[in-house]
Amino acid sequence: MATILNIETSTEVCSVALTSEGQVLDHSENYEGQTHATMLSQYVQQALQYARTREVSIDAIAVSIGPGSYTGLRIGLSEAKGLAFGLSVPLIGVNTLQLLTVSAMFNHFIDEDKLLYVPMIDARRMEVYTAAYTPALEALVEPQAMILDEHSFESLLDEGYTLVAVGNGSDKAREVLKHDHMRFIAGIKPVALEMMALAEKAFREQQFIDVAYSTPLYLKEFQATKPKNPILNL
Repeated sequence: MATILNIETSTEVCSVALTSEGQVLDHSENYEGQTHATMLSQYVQQALQYARTREVSIDAIAVSIGPGSYTGLRIGLSEAKGLAFGLSVPLIGVNTLQLLTVSAMFNHFIDEDKLLYVPMIDARRMEVYTAAYTPALEALVEPQAMILDEHSFESLLDEGYTLVAVGNGSDKAREVLKHDHMRFIAGIKPVALEMMALAEKAFREQQFIDVAYSTPLYLKEFQATKPKNPILNL
């Protein structure tokens, strides 16, 4: 029986869940945004306290590795690495786009023959991080940063696939993708308790990431902006 501490910080949601063999033992979530630096450690300590008081051994740490918010991903992965090292347990990386897909499949039944899930994470303006997955999580469109327009996913739609768009970037798609075979599910957010199935599968298959050298899945390079009114101009 594997007990896994799951961490998710890829978007505005900060969440932690302690899970074991299909059961959620403890979980904490905050949807207010910009709280990861302050709330994550508290949620982790709460989960660790739950495990200690019930004499539950943690077998692995799972963390959502992106794509998503640069800052959120760095905070989550840093916390997860520290825990994995300190507890001497393996580290599991969960793709956030796959996490959104699994959340949609588990929470919404859609009866279509040629069905693809298209998770979308907001990347500002009309850009999203996205992919296209079959219900078996086979990627027909690999994870990438995409600027949405009326031609996005056109080839798949022309082939008769029904595309189900989810995630906080899907509102942008709703504005430009008016195809009859587009479906939209609102309210799907990546949260730690929904990581359970993917994390447990990775644990069973011994699919771990390096505690020292693993990095988030950014999909595009970080672009820092200069302050508007710098005090010093050196």
